[in-house]
Amino acid sequence: MAQKALDQESFFCPVCLDLLKDPVTIPCGHSYCRNCVQHHWDQEDEKKLYSCPECRQSFSPRPVLIKSIMLAGLVEQLKDTNRHETPKMKMKMKKKTGFTAPPADPCYAGPQDVSCDVCTGIKFKAVQSCLQCVASYCESHLQPHYDAAALQKHQLVAPSHKLQENICSQHKKVMHLFCCSDQQSICYLCSTVQHKGHNIVSSASERAQKQAELPARRALLLQSLQDTDLKRLKQEIQDISPSAQTAVQRSRDSFREMVLLEKRGSEVEQQILSQEQTQLSRVQKLQDQLQQDVTELKRSISELDTLSLTPDHNQFLQLYASLSTDTQSTEPARIQTGPRRYFEYVIRAVSALMDKLQLTLSPVQVLLSPAEPSSREDFLQYYTEITLDLNTAHTELSLSDGNRRASLMREHQSYPDHSDRFSYMCQVLSRESLRGRCYWEVEWSGVCVHIAVSYRDIQRKGISDECVFGYNDKSWVLVCHKTRPSFLFISVWSQVSGPVSSRIGVYLDHSAGVLAFYSVSESTMSLIHRVQTTFTHSLYAGVRIYNTEDTANFLKLK
Repeated sequence: MAQKALDQESFFCPVCLDLLKDPVTIPCGHSYCRNCVQHHWDQEDEKKLYSCPECRQSFSPRPVLIKSIMLAGLVEQLKDTNRHETPKMKMKMKKKTGFTAPPADPCYAGPQDVSCDVCTGIKFKAVQSCLQCVASYCESHLQPHYDAAALQKHQLVAPSHKLQENICSQHKKVMHLFCCSDQQSICYLCSTVQHKGHNIVSSASERAQKQAELPARRALLLQSLQDTDLKRLKQEIQDISPSAQTAVQRSRDSFREMVLLEKRGSEVEQQILSQEQTQLSRVQKLQDQLQQDVTELKRSISELDTLSLTPDHNQFLQLYASLSTDTQSTEPARIQTGPRRYFEYVIRAVSALMDKLQLTLSPVQVLLSPAEPSSREDFLQYYTEITLDLNTAHTELSLSDGNRRASLMREHQSYPDHSDRFSYMCQVLSRESLRGRCYWEVEWSGVCVHIAVSYRDIQRKGISDECVFGYNDKSWVLVCHKTRPSFLFISVWSQVSGPVSSRIGVYLDHSAGVLAFYSVSESTMSLIHRVQTTFTHSLYAGVRIYNTEDTANFLKLK
């Protein structure tokens, strides 16, 4: 009598649909892989009621799993015989049981995994994707890419769901090329038709070029992040209240000595406190605005870091194109802050009043330092006409237009000897000494002109840095260069925040220690560089000329 063949489906786990591994039998009689049933019961721990994945019979407490020695022996005998039939049996078993739980074996692809494109039936997880083959492979099917010489040149990346984005929608070919003219990825057929005659390079070379630009762009963003004015605004907030309190106390002390002035003193105190709140509100608003800029800069830096790690050339180039506009702005909004000694003007006003008061009373006004100008119309209120001092001009400089224009002649002019004349560099100072608030404009042309502000005691004779604008602690210089504008002080070159126009506005608030340079075009002004320091003496405008084609003209605005 012929022996009936064993039903191999009986040795498959209803959960993972594979041959039983370390088989166990639960109280209802069904058998599973130990790991499969344990994983199933782990998910039911909260209910403290454990069910059979197949018949749904419940058990409590959780049954102790004991290995089925007989099943384990039979499974080992079947492993060699069903190797080629396993996928078919798994699908049949799945249809029979209807059980759709996710596979417990981590080698199988789950819903969120990238599956192998070569596997048939139940697919394994892909371990790598090939950008040339536009396919993903499990560990077994990836092996030819390591063994075959032709396949070894293919670019392998982490498993990706987006491989189809590398296929040309029109020609169904892999896009290995990049059209620089149209800024898009293309296939080789596109390069012969729609993009014929365009500047076309490989995706890899274009990615390498863009990748090389990322560190510089990231550095600019980091520099912008470091250059934000948040610290200065925080310090300004800390300075406002103590300054106001000092002024209030000084006012109280002064007016307490004069009974008749108590009422006037109260009015002054209220004005001071009102100004305090106004200043605090202004700075807080600026601080909130700047904090938003800092957050945006950090986001842009994070996007650049993520982009830099993108392995797929075409994805990198697509993302880079979107970042080109999002990260253009590498400079946060420049905040114009007021001087820190806000209420010293009040203290001085009260002290002066105490000196002058005898029998009559005079009204007292709280005069805070006005806010820094913000429009060209505001700046022009402080316009100061500048004329150049012929006695300070280097002998190769020619002055014209009422001594407001300077140019280089390369032959010595017939100037008389004078102790104030610069003998080393072709530079000149103004006749006017500058104190308080001043504003003037300089129109320059040529390749490079140095627009300076200097103390009068800068050295004039000899060959040393002490004689040159910007190379000592007596002068500050904006270097107006067509391609490399910068700021120079004590021989230190600093990067400026924006391009330099042909017309430069210079603003000086001597008492507040503010020196600012602006690019001027019609009615608009853009801050180039701002200095916050302490000026100890009167200042003078100056200019240094390099070449015969360079000129500097101090404009007469009124």
